[in-house]
Amino acid sequence: MPRLSEVLAALDALWPPERAEQWDAVGTVCGDPDATVTRVLFAVDPVQDIADEAVRLGADLIVTHHPLYLRGTTTVAADTFKGRVVHTLIKHDIALHVAHTNADTADPGVSDALAGALDLRIVRPLVPDPTDPAGRRGLGRVCELDPPATLRDFAARVAHRLPATAQGIRTAGDPDALVRTVAVSGGSGDSLFGAVRAAGVDAFLTADLRHHPASEAVSEAARHTALALVDAAHWATEWPWCEQAAAQLDEISDRHGWDLRVHVSKTVTDPWSSHHSSGAPN
Repeated sequence: MPRLSEVLAALDALWPPERAEQWDAVGTVCGDPDATVTRVLFAVDPVQDIADEAVRLGADLIVTHHPLYLRGTTTVAADTFKGRVVHTLIKHDIALHVAHTNADTADPGVSDALAGALDLRIVRPLVPDPTDPAGRRGLGRVCELDPPATLRDFAARVAHRLPATAQGIRTAGDPDALVRTVAVSGGSGDSLFGAVRAAGVDAFLTADLRHHPASEAVSEAARHTALALVDAAHWATEWPWCEQAAAQLDEISDRHGWDLRVHVSKTVTDPWSSHHSSGAPN
């Protein structure tokens, strides 16, 4: 069985921490480098439900996409919800490792997994990483649908292929418009509208679209080339990465003869719990 330090070295080779954004908090949150690892759990969010799942599973390591402490802290007291997570992990000898923006821009990365879940053909990164001579790393992906589909049918595919959430899928644009090319970005993507417009795609699939950027994009599309928007839940757009990342670690484990047991959490950690369609009162 490998030591934690060996597994972490393999994860850092997949998602080098130096490729994370400067504001990000990636890497190992807790864990003994000399501890033995036999079972690993992948999840999007390092919340208490995931910590409890790891305890039940007998996992030695949790790998999450989202950081536990993104903005720092002065306490890990167990009467805070993040502190309780830390106490649970340390009490049960479970390490926590985070791959966030360094996984977003990886090859393959978060948006590759999202495109793969929807059977889209990846053409190139939406925002290429200038340090990658191969031109494969970067934020988001520009993809093609084969065959093309209406916005209505494409949104239905997204709703069917991604994990179910209370939000579901929202769209902006003509539901009968034909979609041939799509830009995808797992997680919050409305900062990428400039790159999306420059890519000249028919639709943009991402999460957490805010009112003003979405309104401006729709208004701009009405004046120039139409751009449809497909807005999914943040958690749902990033969950496919867990399966992709688990498969990558499985391959490494097989190559090294580690015999790791690698699991993907199916616990829904999207914070929204219900959805009610609004309408005029009777």
